[in-house]
Amino acid sequence: MLNDIIFYVLDKTIKRYRQYAQGQIDRAGISITVDQWLVLSVIQESPELGQTEIAERVFKDQASVARIIDLLVKKELLVQSTSRQDRRRVDRSITPQGHALLQDVAPIIARNRSTALQGLSEPAIEQLRQTLETIYANCQTTTEG
Repeated sequence: MLNDIIFYVLDKTIKRYRQYAQGQIDRAGISITVDQWLVLSVIQESPELGQTEIAERVFKDQASVARIIDLLVKKELLVQSTSRQDRRRVDRSITPQGHALLQDVAPIIARNRSTALQGLSEPAIEQLRQTLETIYANCQTTTEG
């Protein structure tokens, strides 16, 4: 049975959480997807990152990230320009509208996480985190070796 396979349950859970999170953002009347929020958040935290590094951080391919960045620019949440120091690089900065949106979404994200983790103790959450990190490391080692 599929529910006996831990990776099926994990994937099912992640998909349900993303649907729930997107629904909460939509109900708040905020026009952004979870993926767009993730990319914008990564850029806010590390504006010096290139598109490849952003893609790695949000677990998306570069083409998807390029499309998301284009949408964020069209929505006037992000500005891009060629770097003055290195013409091969792109400088990105979040607009005031983008910063306001991130502030509006922050409490929704916090509530989403709180709801999803309801009934789990801090030690249980930490154990889950460690377990997932172990699985990740096991797969990382396998793909590199």
